[in-house]
This record gives sequence, C-alpha cells and structure tokens, in this order.
Amino acid sequence: MTSSAVRSPKTIDLPVVPVGALLDGAARRFGDRPALIHHDEAVTYRELWAEACGVAHALVARGIRPGDVVGLHLPNVLVWPIAYHGILLAGATVALASPALPAELLRAQLEDSGAVAVVTRDTTLRNAIGTDGRRLDLPVQLADAPPDVELDPTVALAHLAYTGGTTGRSKGVELTHAAVVANVLQYAASSAGAVPVPDVHGGVTLEQHSPPEEHPVRLGEAVSIAVAPWFHAMGTNGLTIGLVTGSTAVVQDRFDPAAYLADVERHGATTLSGAPAMYHALLAHPDARTRDLTSVRSVTSGASPMAVAQAERIAALMPEAIVLEGYGLTEATMALCTSPSERSAHRRIGTVGLPIANTELQLLPVESGRPGDEPVAVGERGEVWARGPQVMARYHDRPEETASTLVDGWLRTGDIGILGDDGLLAIVDRAKDMLLYKGYNVFPRDLEERLARHPGVRSVAVVGLPDEAVGELPTAAVVLAPDAGDGAAAALAAAVNGEVRPYERLRRIFTVDALPVSAAGKVLKRDLREALLAGGDEPSWSDDPS
Repeated sequence: MTSSAVRSPKTIDLPVVPVGALLDGAARRFGDRPALIHHDEAVTYRELWAEACGVAHALVARGIRPGDVVGLHLPNVLVWPIAYHGILLAGATVALASPALPAELLRAQLEDSGAVAVVTRDTTLRNAIGTDGRRLDLPVQLADAPPDVELDPTVALAHLAYTGGTTGRSKGVELTHAAVVANVLQYAASSAGAVPVPDVHGGVTLEQHSPPEEHPVRLGEAVSIAVAPWFHAMGTNGLTIGLVTGSTAVVQDRFDPAAYLADVERHGATTLSGAPAMYHALLAHPDARTRDLTSVRSVTSGASPMAVAQAERIAALMPEAIVLEGYGLTEATMALCTSPSERSAHRRIGTVGLPIANTELQLLPVESGRPGDEPVAVGERGEVWARGPQVMARYHDRPEETASTLVDGWLRTGDIGILGDDGLLAIVDRAKDMLLYKGYNVFPRDLEERLARHPGVRSVAVVGLPDEAVGELPTAAVVLAPDAGDGAAAALAAAVNGEVRPYERLRRIFTVDALPVSAAGKVLKRDLREALLAGGDEPSWSDDPS
C-alpha cells in the first residue's frame, strides 16, 4: 500500500427505506425485550413502537405535515425516543436541540430550522409541546401502525442536526432518511458481524453471520449505559443502532461516574460507549477498581481522539473487553470509520480502524488538496476526505459553506490523518487546530499524546496563543493528579520537549482544574484559548520562545 486512498473492505446492500422501518423491524423481532430502562421503568420494543405510532397520529391531527420541521429539545428521558420516532413516522423532520442551549441561542436555532413546533419542557417557547419526561402533552392513543404518509427516503429529511460549533458558529446539517438508515446499518453491521435484511412486513432487521467466538454478544443480548446526549450525532444514531441490534439501554439522567459504574455492575452491561472525557472520569474514580466490570465485552470511543495512554489504561482495567475507537462527524450522520470488532481482528491502539461498509476515504494535501489530486503517501499527514451514502445533503441555507465542504461528491472533514501500512487510519489533528510557530506547522495532537503518557496527567489540551514575534506559542493546559507535586509542569515540559523538534517544543504550560468540553465530550479549544488569554494568570511553566 503506497497511496492513502482506501475503500471499505466490506460492501452491504442498503435498503432505501424511511427510518421508521428500523424501529418497525426491531419491534417485530425483539417484542417484549426491554429497549430502554430509566429509574427502573422499562419500555419494551413493542411498547416503543406503539407509543411512537400514537405520537405520529397525534402530530398529524395537530396539523404537522410531511416536510415540516419539529424541534426536539429534551434531555435523555424516556419520552425522547418516543417523540423522535413519532416525529419521523409523521413524515416530519427532527431538529435536534441541546437542552443546555442558552435561551437566546435555542430560539435562534429553532428559527434557523424553521420549526413549526418543538417538543420541550420549556413551555414558554413558541408552539411548544410540553412533556413530563414520560408523556407528551398531546392526546396520544397507542397504535399498531403509523399514519399513511409518502416519503422519498433519498430526498425527505430525517434530521436537521446542528454542529457543535467547536470551530465556528453552529450549522444545520441536512440528513435524509436514506443517509440515517445507511449509517445505522453500516455501523450496526460492523459492530455485530451482521448484514441488514428486510422482513416480510417492510421493516428492516439484521442477520448475524459472525460466530460467537468472534462476536460473543449476540443480537438481542447487549446491555449498554445511555449517557451520550441523544441530540448529538453519536447519541441519536447510537440510540437507533442499539434498537436495530436488540440492545437494552439503561438511561441515566446525567453522567455521574459512581452511578455509571454501579449500573454497569447492576445490569451486567456488555458495551460501554462514550467520549475520552467520560473515560477519563471513570478511570479516575475509585469505584473503577472495586466494581465488577467483567460483563463488559467492548469499549467504544468517539467524538474526539483518545490518547493511547488512556486506551491502554482501559484495556488493563477491563481485560475481557476489546477497545474500539471510531471516527465520524455530524456531516457524515455519525460514523465513517471504526475499529474491526471481531475478536481475532488486527487492531492498533491510537487508530480509528477502517472505513465502514460502502465508504471511501482519501488523504489529500492539508489545506490545498482537492478531489482529483494525488493522495499523500502512506505514513504521511493528509486531510481526510470521505464519500459514502451517509454523507449529508447540504448545510441548511448555507450554499457557500456547502460548496466548500462538499466537492464532487466528497466531504471535506477538516481532520488530519495518517494511514498506516496496515490500512488503519489515525486521526492526528484538526486542520483548524494546527498552529504556526515561526512559520513551522505544529500539530497539537502529538504533544497531547506525549503529555498524556505521564501518570500525573489526568487530561490535556494544546492550543496556540498569539505572539507577535513568533506567530503562535505552543501552549498546554493540563489537569494534574492531586499528588502531582510542585514542579510537575516544569518536569512535564522537560520530558516532552526533549522528544520533539525545536519548533514543536511547548512554550507555556498552565495547570487547570478542568478543560472546557462540549456536551458530547469534545474539548472546546476556542473557549480554552479565550480563557487562557483573558484569565491573566501566570503560566505554571514558561520558556523563552526566541
């Protein structure tokens, strides 16, 4: 392998159906198995389907029509998936909104989406449909079938999903039913060793062809802890992936490490899924060493790159589990790559694996590359471009930004990767995170990895702080263990700076209590940079940048 253009080794037949066909197939197959458990209240697959169909009929009676946009502004509560699937079964588009959005930003997002109604606890919002967390303020009657609405899955929008805004203002991502169905089935098929098949009633389910020695958790047996926010791409699609595979999701109100670890033990969780910030908190909690975690068979991570040292600590804590890292973005519905899930497969910690089924990637020269250019060589840094059925239709009402991101059918991710000789992809930075020191490109991820290897470092982020003389100063913000001791920052700087080129050396280190992160667990580097500039605090260690 000499070129960093790679196609998925797997191709599957993807049915062109609405998202509702996935829940339909799951309800018929898994029936009375609990789909969701929240505060010891369970909702079975059959109940979830009947309630979602009832909500769809109630929305149509309220005047919601195919193509209308309905906002969904709730935390992770049982009514969330019922409302989500009800909106889709009514033929409407779900505008996904974070419950943590300040009022002004929420109203701006709903206005941008053109929402004609919003499911929310905030009844002061225009056209609000209230909820107590379990029922909607609608005259809902259970139904065994959704309303008769016509949808072209390749055109009709399922999601209007807003980007996290970590590198700029949030944008609405338009995702069709076909894109959502494709990505759910691409990921579910990969994680379970299965292929999608239609059932005789028009629903879609999976057929597992992988033997138990490769995938010991069989369809209809998995138990997960639902803590990823459902409004986020990883949460929304993760919820539906769980339904397709017959999983039971134990829903938590918020992430609390002690409660999370207790539920893993209590419910015999087989799959853990989250972002590196979550795993950092779990590893640091004393209960991690006392709880029985032997039920866990896979640990998946996404939203942002996981440090190699962190993955190694997880593997040591849960030796029965395989550690799988995935990669994706809202513009690709959720997933583009994932580590091979077969027990015997080759995996390499620090990589995000292979493109999922029906997906192509190419790594082009950073910032200047365009589709049609020669990809960079294996082992060289390049910007990741992707093509597949899960790629967004466009940015909502933003033609210029769409044109710069979608080029000749390829999605420009803005992420920088390296393809190894083994075909596995490592995401090593964001193109927009790259900083310039004396004209040299400095990639923060490499410095973060080196810092994270030191046992006294709990979490870390590297940013560039402006400096008139040199451009940007490579600067680290680190959360240290309580027993790190005086002089820890200087010792870290000495250790890391002795391993890198002169222009890559850290010039400032700040010790902080916590890093700013999004609801999905991504470090908000723009916020961190602004806080360091505005804080006025002296760095814990500094060097002469001359």
